[in-house]
Amino acid sequence: MSESIQADAVDAPKTVVVIGGGQAAGWVVKTLRQEGYAGRLVMIADETHLPYERPPLSKAVLAGEADIETVRITKPDEFAALDIEAWQPDCATAIDRATRTVTTRSGREVKYDRLVIATGGAARKLPANIAKSAHVTYLRTLDEAMALGERLRRSQRVLVVGGGWIGLEVAATARKLGVAATVIEGAPRLCARSLPNEVSQFLLDLHSANGVDIRLNAQLVSLDDHGDGVRATFADGSTLDADFAVAGIGLAPHTAIAEAAGLDVQDGIVVDEFGQTSDSDIFACGDVANHPNAWLKRRVRLESWANAQNQAIAAAKAVLGVKTPYAEIPWFWSDQYDVNLQILGEIPAGATPALRGSLEDKRATLFFVEDGHLRGVIAINSARDLKLARKWMNQGRAVDIAALVDTGKALA
Repeated sequence: MSESIQADAVDAPKTVVVIGGGQAAGWVVKTLRQEGYAGRLVMIADETHLPYERPPLSKAVLAGEADIETVRITKPDEFAALDIEAWQPDCATAIDRATRTVTTRSGREVKYDRLVIATGGAARKLPANIAKSAHVTYLRTLDEAMALGERLRRSQRVLVVGGGWIGLEVAATARKLGVAATVIEGAPRLCARSLPNEVSQFLLDLHSANGVDIRLNAQLVSLDDHGDGVRATFADGSTLDADFAVAGIGLAPHTAIAEAAGLDVQDGIVVDEFGQTSDSDIFACGDVANHPNAWLKRRVRLESWANAQNQAIAAAKAVLGVKTPYAEIPWFWSDQYDVNLQILGEIPAGATPALRGSLEDKRATLFFVEDGHLRGVIAINSARDLKLARKWMNQGRAVDIAALVDTGKALA
């Protein structure tokens, strides 16, 4: 137990309620107990599974190489030892801030001293006037990933709507299973919001080399039932048939309960650097939280494994009065075929990176330097470079571009 919690024990909350059951919620409840909180702890989640990590869903789980036992945040016996009242499956439907009461869909009520909202989000849906087929699926939950994996293994062709991270990982897994895959993207390049042109092109070449049919600037008009599958119709009148379609077009954060409670919501639930909302007794973290990021120097809502874990840890500590600012450099990764791609920091739009290595050889690091300091890094099969870059960025260390790109000398 930390000294801070011991000192404030008389003021420690008697009941902490956590809304949500994903990775962020899992780390909140784990951290509360690790920090010595011994009071009542209630977790309300609409899934039947105990908290699990989502990154494997579009990769190992989809491929049939992993299941709930391998993606859990804690094993069932370890979770039981945390002495948490897990109200599952149920769903929090209202927060009464005046009486500090949470009501659930099943009609249960619980009073809280501190409340943590870790509701994450749902896969963004295609408009109903486009998705008119019963053969359109989405990927966000473990059950969806397992069902989608089974469907892939008995299919010949899948249509992926969206050339972002989820869509590309699904396409890569489909090819691994021997399923033909077509990716349609309305933008002129892949992952246009997060990657520079040269890395978008790298991903295009990577998927094309693995047999994926990539169609950019594709204006989808409708998805209709066709035989036992789906037919996509495009603005130019062309059509494409597949056994089914997977749409990966982003995340819609679950903010409705916070908005109804009168909390400040702007592209997520607005929190401070400790995860505290506009109500001092309510905290939020993970995909649903909009926080001030010290590195980016602006507010941002991050959808990443690292953010879900580490922001949750900071928020849980703040619930107990241990206020350590969450100020980590944003970090994201994706595994596709034989490529591990990691992004650290900020990738300035239109900036020209310093390139170390070779994109053609699938081993490269792109350094984005501003005023002699690193602002962001993209590492392709070069995890060591990214680890060093993280250290330099945390230290505020100046860098020499000539040294960064000189592959004849090891970075140090």
